Amino acid sequence: MKIAFVGKGGSGKTTLSSLFIRHLAASRVPVVAIDADINQHLGAALGLEDDADTSPPAMGGQLPLIKDYLRGTNPRIASAETMIKTTPPGAGSRLLRIGDGNPVFATCARTVRLDDGEVQLMATGPFTESDLGVACYHSKVGAVELCLNHLVDGRDEFVVVDMTAGSDSFASGMFTRFDMTFLVAEPTRKGTAVYRQYKEYARDFGVTLRVVGNKVQGPDDLDFLRAEVGDDLLVTVGHSEWVRAMEKGRPPRFDALEGTNRQALRTLHETADAAYAARDWERYTRQMVHFHLKNAESWGNARTGADLAAQVDPAFVLSEQPVASPQPA
Repeated sequence: MKIAFVGKGGSGKTTLSSLFIRHLAASRVPVVAIDADINQHLGAALGLEDDADTSPPAMGGQLPLIKDYLRGTNPRIASAETMIKTTPPGAGSRLLRIGDGNPVFATCARTVRLDDGEVQLMATGPFTESDLGVACYHSKVGAVELCLNHLVDGRDEFVVVDMTAGSDSFASGMFTRFDMTFLVAEPTRKGTAVYRQYKEYARDFGVTLRVVGNKVQGPDDLDFLRAEVGDDLLVTVGHSEWVRAMEKGRPPRFDALEGTNRQALRTLHETADAAYAARDWERYTRQMVHFHLKNAESWGNARTGADLAAQVDPAFVLSEQPVASPQPA
């Protein structure tokens, strides 16, 4: 299943996503972690050294490979050059499955070994010197969106995405790609303002949103969050000596994490697992097509010189066993 962590910059979403990833790895389930934030810190939060030898290749720099592989033999896509970030799969497209040894994961992912398991880490990549002043970060995030559009994942497989901060994640249709979105909110007016904005934007798209209160120091903080976000508040996380040690680059073993915080992570896992039962593959495919047509009309057709609406296969529905839906009479 696909899980997103979102929130205001500095709210602790990267820390919380890394803790959840560690929890999943300790639970021995397959995990692909994706750093899609403009500030690339997920690898460090998982214990990687900050150097080129251990960091995964930037997905944005591998777009030609990604497009060429995913295109497959889809006759509706004339060339990899005409694929954009929202291009949906159709008959003949290659789909991604966790653990299947496909060249996208083989090229873009790095294995991160943790105390009680391992995860595959992918990253959009940071801005480079050549990007400064001329590139939009969403062009890099587009590689993630394209992969999610072609990903077939099951209940006991997890893709966890650390999203870019604030409401920037609404600059693409990627916010609809998740079974569960955890919004990390501090007990402050700014922290809960991002929640209200996210909830408003997501309302018409069936986004499942729960709030994780972070940096909660006492009953007053808890009461504030309950008053601001109501029933969307799922769990809260307070001060953690384990996290303090992790942020200094010397985390203890994960099983030494405080019991209250371990229970919070179990609650996140149980909530995400329950959300999978509500997955609607037809709606998922329909939303994919919706955003593709919007992007095609807005800029894609002009950029590629092609009619990108023709890439939509009306008979295709993405699912764990992709099937063609009946053609209308």
